[in-house]
Parts: sequence; structure tokens; C-alpha cells
Amino acid sequence: MGTVPEQYYQFIMEFAPHVYVVPPGTPDQTWGKAAFAAAFAIDFLYEAYSAEQFSRRKNFIYDKIVSLADWILTQQCVNSAKKAYGGFKSTENSQYYYAVDACRVIPSLLKAYELTDDADYLDSAKLAGGIFLKTMQDQQPQYGGFARAVDYGGNGLLELDVECLYGLIGLRMLAEKYDVANAGLYRGMMERAVGFLREGLEGFWLWFSPADGKWHRVGLRENHVYDDCLAYALLGLYEYEGWSATCQKVYGFINSIGASAQYPAYNPAVCWAGYLDVVSRCPACDYYDTVTAGILWKVRQNHDKPSLAFSKTVIEKHWSAFMYWGVRHADYAPVEGKWAMATVCWLGRLFLNCQEPTTRFTQVLRAIGETLTLYPAITAGEGVAHGGGVEVQAVVNPARADEVLLEPGYVLNDYIAVYSFTPLRHRDRVRWRGLDYEVLTVQTFTWKGEAAYFKAVCRRLLG
Repeated sequence: MGTVPEQYYQFIMEFAPHVYVVPPGTPDQTWGKAAFAAAFAIDFLYEAYSAEQFSRRKNFIYDKIVSLADWILTQQCVNSAKKAYGGFKSTENSQYYYAVDACRVIPSLLKAYELTDDADYLDSAKLAGGIFLKTMQDQQPQYGGFARAVDYGGNGLLELDVECLYGLIGLRMLAEKYDVANAGLYRGMMERAVGFLREGLEGFWLWFSPADGKWHRVGLRENHVYDDCLAYALLGLYEYEGWSATCQKVYGFINSIGASAQYPAYNPAVCWAGYLDVVSRCPACDYYDTVTAGILWKVRQNHDKPSLAFSKTVIEKHWSAFMYWGVRHADYAPVEGKWAMATVCWLGRLFLNCQEPTTRFTQVLRAIGETLTLYPAITAGEGVAHGGGVEVQAVVNPARADEVLLEPGYVLNDYIAVYSFTPLRHRDRVRWRGLDYEVLTVQTFTWKGEAAYFKAVCRRLLG
């Protein structure tokens, strides 16, 4: 296991289940506390409990998990006469019970039960899955998703969110381990959900409206998506069916949306932008949704190690900035002055689980690689500006004549070929042995369908 910034652990221990905290330590009362914030905190603490880094703080972690799980139970509707029966309030002051919150909470309650053997947590998870989510799925029997929400009075929001594919994680846990007696119920629910919501995910839609019978996104032309919603959906489906054709398509498409003339600093390897234009295939805002770096850690560790390694490198260097829910592409400045519980919890899990990648190429890097400093391009046009430097490893060779097109004023010795595990980009700058070079072209080399390393041809910056 890796090392979590101490401040992340302290933040979670002190402030969960608050959704946002205004630095240096004022909980945001507008949002208050929420079951999903408690759930994500449990997910992190459950893994931290077994980590060597926190071996001397097991008792504190155990007590915090219990307090969070107990608080979640206070947010559950236990009136069997209500449609909301088994659901969890969206926030402590809300009257709505969202399906996606049940999807988020079920795995966490089962982990709390696994650790404490408190049957109340198991019973709550079974109620949320076998009763509430089943009720929400049956609201629109001709479709297979889950109705978005219902209030305490029984008034429903009937849209079917793709993000609820995240619920496959908890339903599968119930079916395979924690409520095997009702496995058939959960399997039927999962099959219905996947059978319907897969179309939305593959089409990069956010929700389906029974009112008009159409899939929808956001934006004036319905061309924008929220990146975290698709990331949660992708992770849920990935846990359910592995690296399927759908998961490969969705991850590959979203992660291939790179920088644009409007947002030249964007790099999807760090994490995904808060809004993405999936029609024009470009970022649709100037900031990263920092939580996606954590949501994607498992998918990336298994199928995109270069992105995971670079993401971790950047976040390690700027760990304090990444406590905010959104940071600018160019300089990692916060979009809003609020630390986000979900973000810190997911990034904490990234640090706990992320291991140094071992591939044939990384073995070569460790044997003969050199340290370069990468300065990412953050503006477009003639006078390109670059952001702060990040150290990366690479093998550097003189460029061959057949690899470059000599430009006026340059000789062959002004060009180098950089072989790296880091996904460099056109117009980035690298510093090698005291000299600065601009990246001209980047070629990706794959192995078994996944990126293995990158070759960048670079030209020395004169003057």
C-alpha cells in the first residue's frame, strides 16, 4: 500500500460526514452532512484500517467507522408505508431520497458490517438494496434503470440516471456474500439495470426521461456531460463485468479527449474535466473535477498505468490543492474555496492502493532512465506559456535524421527522442541536462491494447 498525506486522514477523521469544509476548518452549512460523504469516508477508513501507515491508529479508525455508519442509519427511511422506505436522505436537511445515494451507501455499510459484525449495518444495506432500489426500479417497469428520487410524501423524480450503474457494486456484494438467500432478486435487478443503462453509458448520455422517451445530456445542444457521473457509472460496470467492450469504449473515448485551443492546459491523464463536450470531443470548462482521479484509480491501475502514474505524481506534488472539488487546468488554483469530503476520500484511496507500475518498460527506465523536468503547455498560440515543473523518468537518445524534419536554423544535434512512461503532449517543454526542448510529436506504443510507453521527438529551444 502507498502513503496517504497525513492531512487527508486528519481531514476525514475530523470533518466526515460534512460534504464541504471552508478552509481552515468551517463546515459548509449550506450542504451540511450527507450519507454519501459518510459512505465514502467509510470506504477510505475501511482500507486505512489495514494499512501499515495507520497501524497504530486502528482504534480511532474503528470508532470513526462506527460513528459514521451509525449516523447513516439515522438518515434512512424506516417507515414501511413510504415509497422512500429503505432509502437515505440526500442531505440531512433534504426531503428527497435519491437512488444514487443508496447505490453509494450499500457497499460502505457492508464494509462496516464486515469490520464490526454489527447486524444493524447489514440489515440497513439489505433494506436499501432489496427494498428501496427495487421500489425505484419498479417505478418504471418498462425500463430497467432506477427512478432518480422520491420524497417522503411519495412524489417522485422519474428520470433514470446512468450514474446508478455504480449500484452494481453493492448489489453484487449482497448477491454473492452478504444476502445469498436473496441472490436471485439482486441478480435480476442488476441484469435489468445493465440491460437498460448500458445504452446510455455507451452513448455518453447522463439520464433517460420517461416523459419524452429520450436520453439526455446538459448544455445548450445537450452535448455536455458531467465527468464524475460517467466515472462512477464506468466503475460500477467495471466491477460487475470487468474490462468489457463497453468499459473499454467509454474509458477510451473519454480519456482520449485532450487539450483544445480554448483549454490548452487540459490533460486527461491528470483527471477529467468537470464538463466534457462529447460531441465535439473537447473539454468544456477550464477545471479538473479532482474526484475523478480517485474514482478511476482501479481502472487505470489495471488498464492505463501511465495515466495512473502521472496522475499520482501531479497530485502528490499538489496534494493541498487537490483537496478542493475543482482546480484549474493551468495552475491547480481552486475553482471554489471549499474542501470536498468525497474528493479527499477517493484520492486517499488512490494513495492507499496505487503501486509503482512494473512493466518491461518501467524496468528499463529504472535501469538506464534519466530524470527530466516536464513543464506542461498551458497556453496556445505562438508564445506558449508553461506550468510548473514535474520530474519524470525517460530514456533520451539523439534523434536520427529519419525522425525529424530539420527546420531553418537548427542542426540534427538540436533534436532528441524521449522515451517515457509519462504521456507527453505537443508543445510541452522538457528540461534535460540543463537544456530546454519543446515536444514536437508524440507517438504511443501499445502492448495488448494498452499504452506501454511514449516516444516524443523534441527540438531544443534556442536563445
